[in-house]
Amino acid sequence: MTVSGGLRDEAVELTVLPSGLRVVTERIPHLATAALGVWVGTGSRHEEEAEHGIAHLFEHMAFKGTAKRSARRIAEEIEAVGGELNAETNAESTAYFARVLGDDLPVALDIIADILTAPAFDPEELAREKQVIVQEIGSYEDAPDELVFDRFMETAYPRSSLGRPILGTPRSVRAQTADTMRAFLARRYRAPAMVVAAAGAVEHARIVDRAERLFSGLSSVAPEPAAAPLYVGGDNRVKRRLEQVNLVAGFPGVAFHDPLHEAMHVFSGLLGGGMSSRLFQELRERRGLCYDVQSFFTPFSDTGVFGIFGGTGEKDAGEFLSVLADEVLRACDSPSEPEIQRAKAQMRMSILTALESPARRAEQMARHVLAFGRVLSRGELTARVDAVTITDVKAAGRALLTAGPTLAAIGPVSELPAAGVFSSRLGLAA
Repeated sequence: MTVSGGLRDEAVELTVLPSGLRVVTERIPHLATAALGVWVGTGSRHEEEAEHGIAHLFEHMAFKGTAKRSARRIAEEIEAVGGELNAETNAESTAYFARVLGDDLPVALDIIADILTAPAFDPEELAREKQVIVQEIGSYEDAPDELVFDRFMETAYPRSSLGRPILGTPRSVRAQTADTMRAFLARRYRAPAMVVAAAGAVEHARIVDRAERLFSGLSSVAPEPAAAPLYVGGDNRVKRRLEQVNLVAGFPGVAFHDPLHEAMHVFSGLLGGGMSSRLFQELRERRGLCYDVQSFFTPFSDTGVFGIFGGTGEKDAGEFLSVLADEVLRACDSPSEPEIQRAKAQMRMSILTALESPARRAEQMARHVLAFGRVLSRGELTARVDAVTITDVKAAGRALLTAGPTLAAIGPVSELPAAGVFSSRLGLAA
């Protein structure tokens, strides 16, 4: 198909197999390598309470042996062709991906299909990997600038699976067995919730044929959607002897399909998206209250979160939070056209940068198919950004201020104002 905006023609092909498994590829002619992976529309928020951490545990166990391959053989086979395997777990998806030469795509797809359809769940490997994850949880607890994001989500969504940490807890991870793993796999890893995506030196028809054979045993019944999350918000602070207060302040955002989706990304960009952003200029450059500050907007299928992360000194925490609130209000009331254009330029750059990496392109296509059922063209993506107006940005900012905020902090928090003070500064009910 041909797209607008002077961009090259796209070579995206999407096939939906009878089972519901989707295969999407893009051939990039000048490349000899390819990125290929399977993205599953299942993550931590699809876990039952007793399964907390199981999605991430399965990601680990997938590489620990199958009915026909040991963990060592998996590593040796992919590295024998110069390739590499990796995986990641998020709230709504889990991805298993490889980078290889184009001629070796069958090897990569065969391995990935094997680890997803016939994992062995060897008891010794499972016990060892559970201990590895417990250690991972411990290391995460020692990183307050990362842990504070978990505290933020726990406080924003305390009654929903979306608020639970992806890694689980030591207790919940240790409670998982081969039987609970198999039950989770059967319930969630089904063809309609999975996307095979590849970019680079690929041939669509060959990948479709191989995927249809390799994944023929998957159920064609779509898994149940996750329960709707309930945003609550509030205050969560952990006192620790640290040099800085690490904090996240935020609000409920919007979902992928919301009309304000692009505008909220633009709002995030002008508020705290770079060195020219309002928060960076005011909090760091003008007042020297922090080394770094940034805003983020994370959309999900049925909700979203918007937040601001920063670290500041114990004595500066009150001023930091007050200025942050003031800048949020100013950005809602009076965003300027030049800063909106800068934020749009950053978004366009991010979109187009993904096209230069086969791995990022495969991920982008897979996530589009999971979220929208199709791949949004380059022209459509940039057109959506270009269409955002100053009125849209104001509406996105104001949409954030329709519920009480969430405040999470770790460090010397004794002089950090309460969430109720922050709410009042924003003109919201405590």
